[in-house]
Amino acid sequence: MSAYKKMLVAIDLTEEAPQVLNKAKVLSEAHGAELMLVHVVEPVGYAYGGDIPMDLTELQDQLDKAAREQLGTYGDQYGVAKNNQVVTVGRPESEIHRLAKEQEVDLVIVGSHGRKGFQLLLGSTANGVLHGTECDVLAVRIH
Repeated sequence: MSAYKKMLVAIDLTEEAPQVLNKAKVLSEAHGAELMLVHVVEPVGYAYGGDIPMDLTELQDQLDKAAREQLGTYGDQYGVAKNNQVVTVGRPESEIHRLAKEQEVDLVIVGSHGRKGFQLLLGSTANGVLHGTECDVLAVRIH
């Protein structure tokens, strides 16, 4: 009996994502666990402080569409079913916490750059995910 049945892999869509996905794939196979991929698109308004008087809907939709396509490519590569590929909009930590709870995930896997000192204090997504997730969290060191 495995400790992990469902793993949520939170990835950014950079060239570093495969480092996280490769480890997640090996772990899921070893545990016979279901893999779920998630990418959180941050609301465009956040980047601009929300005080620009313009409609950012089209830009948000484009970012969302691009994220879905890229996640779909990773999903195909790593054999993750379409219904287990989630693109959502919001703050990465909160969205990952919400999904982990909703989907009854046993393990959240995130990439970490292993920052030190001030950068670590200011917080990374991996750190934010760790605090507030009710299940285990694995931070994969990105080189």
